[in-house]
Amino acid sequence: MPDSFTRIIVASAPALFVVMWATGFIAARLAAPHVEPFTFLAIRFPLAAALFAGIAVVMKAPWPAPRLALHAGITGAFIHAIYLSTVFWAVSHGLPAGVSALIVGLQPLITAFIASALVGEEITPRHWFGLLVGVSGVGLVISPRLSLAAIDGITPATTLACLGGTLAIAFGTVYQKRFATTLHIASGGAWQYVGASIVMVLAVALFEEGRFDGSFNAWFALSWSVIVLSLGAISLLMLLIRHGEIARVSSLMFLVPAVAALMAYGLFGETLTLVQVAGMAVCAAAVVIVNRRRPAAS
Repeated sequence: MPDSFTRIIVASAPALFVVMWATGFIAARLAAPHVEPFTFLAIRFPLAAALFAGIAVVMKAPWPAPRLALHAGITGAFIHAIYLSTVFWAVSHGLPAGVSALIVGLQPLITAFIASALVGEEITPRHWFGLLVGVSGVGLVISPRLSLAAIDGITPATTLACLGGTLAIAFGTVYQKRFATTLHIASGGAWQYVGASIVMVLAVALFEEGRFDGSFNAWFALSWSVIVLSLGAISLLMLLIRHGEIARVSSLMFLVPAVAALMAYGLFGETLTLVQVAGMAVCAAAVVIVNRRRPAAS
């Protein structure tokens, strides 16, 4: 029964992960007027660490040795703190959301390069083709949001910050696969968020005033981010990394802008054009291309 249950969870994890991860853009939009971005993350990450630690205690999960705990902390610093903080900073300093989504859309391609170099994962021509198709699909999905009116926000600083965040999550994903896949999701997750918390507390001390207005939207976005994103989506991501090839796992990110666009259309009435719908189809095709298994040898 446990093996059957695990197979069911792993089979449904990709779709659940994409939907959960896409809600992060909605939560960020709700929180933006009410709390500074680094402050938001500096509150979110310790709460997530405490939540994972509590789950680990209840489940009697094994706690990692210091070396593995350090690996988990480094993974968390890259996947959570550096990735989110740099992208949030770039957007808050004028980088158009569409441009940031396009840059972040390069993550599966960058991850594949890093995985090939650091863990020796074979990336076939079919994979590369699928990844390039995915980048094209992301471009179509976010194209209506690429406005020349916001061109002033595209500066070397904001562009490099967003690219740095994209490199961080790509590297962190490969680092997790290389050094920390044996960790229990609960106890390992707690240490991931300890590492992320340290980075963000330092960032707030250096760059922000700690503004948090305590409004309903701020608390709702924070609660959603801790429970649905930090606990749900990240646990699914760690599960997918453990059970799959990195290129296949990271290709799911191509679907996130499409799902986020659908959510924004339903919740905020944002325009959904035929070009975006076509882009969604291209993104879905890219994921199919990357994840299609080779025929078994006869």
